[in-house]
Amino acid sequence: MNTATAEIRALLDQACQAWNRGDGAAYGACFTDDATDVTFVGTLYTGAHEIGRAHQALFESFLKGTRLHMEIVDIRHYGPDTAVVVARGEVAKKTPAKLGKLATYTLVRATDGRWLIAAVQKTKHKPLAEAVSFRLQPATQPATR
Repeated sequence: MNTATAEIRALLDQACQAWNRGDGAAYGACFTDDATDVTFVGTLYTGAHEIGRAHQALFESFLKGTRLHMEIVDIRHYGPDTAVVVARGEVAKKTPAKLGKLATYTLVRATDGRWLIAAVQKTKHKPLAEAVSFRLQPATQPATR
């Protein structure tokens, strides 16, 4: 594993740890000042400060006591300062039976050398709808499954 990949993994682990502590400020600090965070319900948060502020409110209410479970599926580098990460994840109070959401992260290296999240888009995986579409139109199935 190269250094950049290890640093990216460490950043996403830092985001998970901040979530698990219910620390919105630390979670927001993982993002760029102009980042976008599109939640799986479709809410759009913009900027590290807003992402941290909103998540603190969530950690104190709807998401109180939850943990962010994440498994990195793929990391692709686009030059030395940009990467795209695909991850499976779930937010739950107990260890989930499966990771039912997918997230695509765009990460950039800041001028100080740290990696930060510039954008994240989260989507709930819908296996039944996916299976139906593959059955009705087999050509829609990805080549690698």
